[in-house]
Amino acid sequence: MTRDRDSREHGGDSNSVARGDGGHDLVADATLALLLEVAGTPKPGNVDRRRDLGDLHFESFLGGAVGAREGLELAANRRISVGRAFERGVAGMADRAGTNTQFGCLLLLVPLLRATADGTLSPAGVDRVTRETTVEDAVAFYRAFEHVDVAVADPPADADDVDVRRGSGAAAALRNRGATLRDVMALSAAPADSDRVPDRNAQEWVGKFPRTFRAAEWIRSDEGPLTDRAARAFLGLLATESDTLIAANHGPEVAREASERAAAIVGGGEGSEIDAETVHTIDLDAAEKLAEAFVAEGINPGTTADLTCAALYVALRRGAEVSP
Repeated sequence: MTRDRDSREHGGDSNSVARGDGGHDLVADATLALLLEVAGTPKPGNVDRRRDLGDLHFESFLGGAVGAREGLELAANRRISVGRAFERGVAGMADRAGTNTQFGCLLLLVPLLRATADGTLSPAGVDRVTRETTVEDAVAFYRAFEHVDVAVADPPADADDVDVRRGSGAAAALRNRGATLRDVMALSAAPADSDRVPDRNAQEWVGKFPRTFRAAEWIRSDEGPLTDRAARAFLGLLATESDTLIAANHGPEVAREASERAAAIVGGGEGSEIDAETVHTIDLDAAEKLAEAFVAEGINPGTTADLTCAALYVALRRGAEVSP
């Protein structure tokens, strides 16, 4: 079953969300994407409906999705800045979940929602959104780090003054540099150290969201429950891209090895192309052992989960349904 959304992918006005027309639909789909992502299983190393991670529980993610809604509504309102929408989403998430559950998901969802509200949920549309971000969007992004703890790698040697861990303390440096939010993402998307795993979310921001749209097509064209489609897409993404969060916590070699272990189930390998047919035939039962091993080893491909969430949102907007 699919839906024809084309007539509702419009900009609307500042009251569109309150009226519950096109704005309401896209916010509902973004919220649903957050819920479907955490409900997919197995997603090796991640919280899912069968597994918790230490103090991070399945229901924490449900709370985070609900708490983020105000920020998602702001993202759907073309009069509100992207940075403000993101910060509000993170603050609401942290308040309801009590911890950081979906920071990276929101970083990807906010520009995707804005592109939808602009009427062009496409690589070109979201690229335009990121290119139009401002220095004040960057400042708001940094303030968001004051609401939650986020695992990040050290900044490049020449960018210590704009280390995101400084939070609002980096505002003066950002303004002095004239650094927009997209400029900030570019610093992490292509690290000078070739051995360093790039920030995969930042790469989406500066590269027209290629992995998001590719994985969305995997999900949209797949069959069965969306939670299973999400789990297969997650494994496909992990098999081809070493995960930023794993690298931040354990180093690049562990991150690359984790992708190799996923590729042993999926086929292919890091940097290779995986087509939809390959993803659709992933054996989720075979992934259960990997899921248990990753949890036991403390390996958490959280950035891959962010990309899966973004892909779910695009798939929902393009007709994927929650149905038997």
